[in-house]
Amino acid sequence: MYTEKEPGKNWLETTPSKTAFIFGLILGLAVAFIIGFFILLNLVLGGGKLALGKTATNSNQPTAAANAPSAAAAQAPSPSAPINIEITDSDHVRGPANAKVTLVEFSDFQCPFCGRFLPSLQKLLSEYGDQVRLVYRHFPLDSIHPWARPAAEASECASEQGKFWEYHDALFAKQDELSEDVLKQIASDLKLNTNTFNDCYSSGKYRQEVEDDYQSGIAAGARGTPHTIINGTGVSGAIPYDQLKGIIDQLIKG
Repeated sequence: MYTEKEPGKNWLETTPSKTAFIFGLILGLAVAFIIGFFILLNLVLGGGKLALGKTATNSNQPTAAANAPSAAAAQAPSPSAPINIEITDSDHVRGPANAKVTLVEFSDFQCPFCGRFLPSLQKLLSEYGDQVRLVYRHFPLDSIHPWARPAAEASECASEQGKFWEYHDALFAKQDELSEDVLKQIASDLKLNTNTFNDCYSSGKYRQEVEDDYQSGIAAGARGTPHTIINGTGVSGAIPYDQLKGIIDQLIKG
C-alpha cells in the first residue's frame, strides 16, 4: 500500500552553520570562476572583441568611421554630371548652332599648350564641317602670362570690326613676342581701323567681359589652359588629335 513518509533531512541541515557558510562561499567563487573562464574562452575562439587597452587595436585595419562616406562626399555632384554653358551673342563661335558637338575652349593667348592645341581644333573644324562648332572664351593666367589679358581685350576690340578669329590666329602666331606694340601692329596688318582699335584698347572697355569669361571658366571647372568643355564634359590639356577625334566620333555616333 502506498504510505506517505516524512522527508528525511539532507546533509546541509545536519552541518554546523559556520562550516556550511564557508563551504557555500567557496562553492560560489568556484562557480563564478568557471562561468567567467568559459565566457572568456568563447570570446577568444569566437572572434569577439575584448577591450584590453590599445594593444587590442590593429591600427592597419580601417574603422567603420573611416569607411563611411562623409556628408560632403555624399552631397558632391557626380563627376559625370554635364557642365551646362549658355552660349550668348557675345561669344566667339565657329560652326553652326545646330552642330552635334559643341566645344567651349577656355584659352590664354600666351599659353604654349593652347598654341599647340590650336592646329588640332582647326583640323577638327575642317574635317567635321557643320557637325562641330567651336566657342572661344578667355581664361588669362595673369600670374605667368602678363600679356594674356591685354591680348584678350585687344581681340575684343578686333571683334568690333569683325576680325576676331583673324586676330585670334595672329596672336597665337606671335604669342612669344606679345607687347602693346605687337597688339597694335597686328591690328594694322589686318587692315583694321587703327584709330578705332587703339581707342578701344586704351579705354579698357572689354576688361569686364574678359573677366566674365574667366569666371565662367572657373565655374566650369577650369584651373589651367587649355580647358575644353565638349558637349558638357570637361577635358583638360592639349590632348592629341587622335584622342580628340575619338571623343568627337563617339559623340556623333551616339
